Amino acid sequence: KPAGVIGICFVDMRRRGLLEKLVLVDACGTKLPVVRQTMHQKIGEAYKDMDTTMQTFPEDSVEFDPRAYKLGIAAMNKGDVATIFTPDDTHFEIALACIEAGLHVLIAK
Repeated sequence: KPAGVIGICFVDMRRRGLLEKLVLVDACGTKLPVVRQTMHQKIGEAYKDMDTTMQTFPEDSVEFDPRAYKLGIAAMNKGDVATIFTPDDTHFEIALACIEAGLHVLIAK
């Protein structure tokens, strides 16, 4: 899998002091170890000073939790930015929860 332009940009923004932390949420926690490993290999090892550490939700042992985004929102602060990469039919519910938590929202299409 590719590292993704958005992932590289966020890691670089943190490197330059423009972001403090990265939070990644997936409905399938069991996918997260591979996601973290891929980001480390394709960003952390490929570019200088690119720290790919992040908080991830849900826990790695969770097979499926369609409400895991609520854990990610709880780990963020008012004014943080949430970028939503989910199936179209889930955009509204997640974006509304982010807005209600005081987050800025970007929905990737």
